[in-house]
Amino acid sequence: MTKIEISDGVFWVGAVDWDVRNFHGFSYTTHRGTSYNAYLIVDEKIALVDTVYKPFSDEMFDRIREIVDPSRIDYVVMNHVETDHSSSLTEVMKAAPRAKVLGTARCKAGLEKHYFCKMDFQTVKTGDELRLGRKTLMFIEAPMLHWPDSMFTYVKEEGLLLPNDAFGQHLASSGRFDDQVDSHVLMEEAAKYYANILLPLSPLVKKKIDEIVGMKIPIKTIAPSHGVIWRKDPMKIVEAYLRWSTGATEKRVVIAYDTMWGSTERMARAILEGISSEGVDARLYRLPYSDTSDIIGELLNSRGLLVGSSTINNGILPTLAPLLTDLRGLKPKGRLAAAFGSYGWMGGATEEIEAALREAGMEIAMPAMKVNWVPTEEELKQCVSFGREFARKL
Repeated sequence: MTKIEISDGVFWVGAVDWDVRNFHGFSYTTHRGTSYNAYLIVDEKIALVDTVYKPFSDEMFDRIREIVDPSRIDYVVMNHVETDHSSSLTEVMKAAPRAKVLGTARCKAGLEKHYFCKMDFQTVKTGDELRLGRKTLMFIEAPMLHWPDSMFTYVKEEGLLLPNDAFGQHLASSGRFDDQVDSHVLMEEAAKYYANILLPLSPLVKKKIDEIVGMKIPIKTIAPSHGVIWRKDPMKIVEAYLRWSTGATEKRVVIAYDTMWGSTERMARAILEGISSEGVDARLYRLPYSDTSDIIGELLNSRGLLVGSSTINNGILPTLAPLLTDLRGLKPKGRLAAAFGSYGWMGGATEEIEAALREAGMEIAMPAMKVNWVPTEEELKQCVSFGREFARKL
């Protein structure tokens, strides 16, 4: 294997997963795969920062062996307990039985509960340092970015930040750096990642970035635990996180719907026409043919959301439920929203949608647009007007 050195004496020893298409229990689709990034720091003492998902442990060890014998590893720094980063730890401890494990107090408890093993563990907190020789590791606790145990590791002499799940993307690629992949694809996946994982934690994200800025530490490279490494312009992703964490959006509308016999679909297209006629960009997604996590990713930068459904059993079509569940959990606040849909002998779908949107922290911009059975030409014109009015409210 070709050694991949990301800075002096610091090597990428992770693995690329080209095949994975679902993450977090099928709630997040990874159309472009992902990577599990681990980093080996070689000095007088040797440290491994994070591990990889266990099915890829052999690949990680092959990369380590190209550099050093794994038995020489002195420290294993665990920034996060989640299995995609920690499940090779037991294999690492077999290969390097004298290694000390470092992490937060919550990390220690989490690792013990996951793997039912005892280890030589050193608890660290913000500001603690570990000298490896010429290089110094500094630790920064980052609780709830995105688990309570999370922390960042900073290599002081290299200006290298290893923030685990922060600033990452689910993106498999042959290149390991931001200047080796398509920048549009990179930012699209970074936005989707933030929207589906970190959005409800936005106040904590901003607070942590402000804290790190206040520490006045130079950051030359950001090496997350998924996706590519930011070396060309590391502040690009930091600035994006600041923008997303403050809820900044563009004048754009996401329309998500499903239809039983086509009536709600005709309404959706008429509403889209109305929005577009006001010069506002709008994106139309039909569930379940469109992916919920893609819709959430698109919503990150969009100011408006319209959700439509036919009525069944006095409520929404079941295909809308995953989207509404995600919205309740992710809470994309600061957006304008509205509901629309068709019904037969009794309504209920639009009321359920509105309740979910309110619970997600959105502002209901206008009363729902409802049509009985099949929309007439006049009712379709009303849908166009509904779209225009919604666009103006943005």
